[in-house]
Amino acid sequence: MTAEPSPAPISRFPVADPADLPPDLAERHAEVAEKSGFLPNVFAALAWRPAEERAFLAFHDALMDKDTPGLSTGERELIVVATSAANDCGYCVVAHGAIARVRTRDPNLADLVAVDWRKAPLDDRVHTVLDVAVRLATDPAAVTAGDLDRLRAHGLTEEDVWDVGAITAFFALSNRLAHFAAIPPNPEFHLMGRLPRQR
Repeated sequence: MTAEPSPAPISRFPVADPADLPPDLAERHAEVAEKSGFLPNVFAALAWRPAEERAFLAFHDALMDKDTPGLSTGERELIVVATSAANDCGYCVVAHGAIARVRTRDPNLADLVAVDWRKAPLDDRVHTVLDVAVRLATDPAAVTAGDLDRLRAHGLTEEDVWDVGAITAFFALSNRLAHFAAIPPNPEFHLMGRLPRQR
């Protein structure tokens, strides 16, 4: 009889006991687990530093949980996928690829963006958004005022243009924390948005 392999640890750092979480974070974790059917590892990995988890989640929500004419929630997730792939962040590519599949209602697009966003079937506006975002993620000093003008020319408002930069910058932080703590993606992410959700 072969023993089942032990699950990989979710962080190189301490992981808080769920029973010891401050009430607001315990409530947020419960809401996320109820909605998705599991608790994403990033929540558990950040919970040992509650003030930072609160700030992280607040910034995430302010950037990602809105649709604007220039950037839908699905397109926001594609920015995360493309820039996280450029930063070699497996956790964010897998986790946000899953969310992108759900929000774009396309089971294949996030994978194509992760492999090579330049060849993904996207319109000129989204290609331009990803071009500027990936440049900011990989060579920030090369981003010019002309790049921002390209975004405006595709109908992005000043707030949308800022969001392209802020999403890229925020997830550069997330990518680096995920690398530093060696946070693995939850297995559940791999099928999310590919098959109908079981009720």
